[in-house]
Amino acid sequence: MSLKTSNKVDTNRYELEILIDGEAFRNAILTVYKREKKNISVQGFRKGKAPLSIIEKYYGEGVFFEDALNLLYADAIDAAAKEAGLTVIEDEMKFDLVSISKEDGVDFKVTLTTKPEVEVSEYKGLEVEKLICEVSDDEVKAELDRMADRNSRMVTVEDRAAELGDTAVIDFEGFVDGTAFDGGKGEGYALGLGSGQFIPGFEEQIVGHKADDEFDVNVKFPEEYGAKELAGKDATFKVKLHEIKTKELPEIDDEFAKDVSEFDTLDELKADIKAKALERKVKSADDDVENQIIDKLNEGLKAEIPEAMFRSRVEQSIKDFDYRLQMQGMNLETYMQYMGGSIDALKENFRPQAERQVKIRLALEKIVALEKIEVSAEELDKEFGVMAETYSMPVEQIKAAVPAEDLAADLAVQKAMALVKENAKITEVKEYSKKEEEKKPADKKTTKKAASADGEKKATAKKPAAKKTTTAKKTAKAEDAE
Repeated sequence: MSLKTSNKVDTNRYELEILIDGEAFRNAILTVYKREKKNISVQGFRKGKAPLSIIEKYYGEGVFFEDALNLLYADAIDAAAKEAGLTVIEDEMKFDLVSISKEDGVDFKVTLTTKPEVEVSEYKGLEVEKLICEVSDDEVKAELDRMADRNSRMVTVEDRAAELGDTAVIDFEGFVDGTAFDGGKGEGYALGLGSGQFIPGFEEQIVGHKADDEFDVNVKFPEEYGAKELAGKDATFKVKLHEIKTKELPEIDDEFAKDVSEFDTLDELKADIKAKALERKVKSADDDVENQIIDKLNEGLKAEIPEAMFRSRVEQSIKDFDYRLQMQGMNLETYMQYMGGSIDALKENFRPQAERQVKIRLALEKIVALEKIEVSAEELDKEFGVMAETYSMPVEQIKAAVPAEDLAADLAVQKAMALVKENAKITEVKEYSKKEEEKKPADKKTTKKAASADGEKKATAKKPAAKKTTTAKKTAKAEDAE
């Protein structure tokens, strides 16, 4: 198998003429014959026992040509593209058969889409801002208050009237024009006063009453109320207040620290809260620095990017989203029915991020080439080990599933990002110079997602099927699906 010619026919489109020699083609025919002969009947022979020459004479010499070409087609394109120095991406292919025979093999042309030529502007010395990370005493106190709230208990109030913030245990029945209405009755209902669970004005009228009080609550249903027969109507609720409960918070002291943590003193707990909060802030600030770098690299990227690359990334995002839904006991179809949206609308939502991921991948790959970044065998083995531990699988199984060449490319991209970040001019600030709402939200996984966002045709991809072949020249589309 060899490359005969390579011609650029359009932006990111190349026509390759590829030769498969006679010996390779005859061996493929023999492989197909051995696989298929058990299904072939020829007069005078038991089923599956007819020699190849007899089958070819009976059904025609080209009986196995299509399947034989299918065996060789994808590898031939891979080898030819590599020889031409091209990286093929998932897109429509145009297939032209020039000639085919057992003696001379196969001569065919294929027009395919390739990754674009890329230019990046200055990528060293990028100016970005990083928030100064501090944790105030008020933030520590707020977290302690949340912990105390989580460890609170409800106690019955005996000696006072209900207040906002209390929980009132009530019976109630609602009437409109003197008639009870469906759904307006409840017994032993625990209502948080001030929670907004009931229609406006209801909860506030319980405030000031004591346990065992019986009273009326007069309200008006909102005009937009869900039950149309009640919307905008005046209503009276007969209410009996059985019990008033309030939240009792624990004292925040050393005993509290022992109860809610592994620490013996409140000071130790405070120090731990502060350290963890600072760690989260530093991580967030680092993520934002990386996202600023990504934005600047993408702004400086020059490339005519094939639409197929964006389309492929969107499709992968949809698959990832579907997988996450399945982990939550749902699937994409159910989700779309529940949300009442369309798959096209969902794709539009994913499109901006997909474009960002494709662009940063291209930019970082260009930096890998410019900086001659390489990944050592030791680094590769280490990453395989990390993946094996993450997925609780044997290393050899991971290596069988993930091509080393692909993993090395992903690691090189990550090293390129690290290089750009190390050489960036980072100014520490208390607040960003731009308004916060103008800044793009941080996407912590953009670089990792971009590791497979280029739509590249991988060695482990599903092989494309060759179209039906004849001895006459023809044109057909060959699918190239990852």
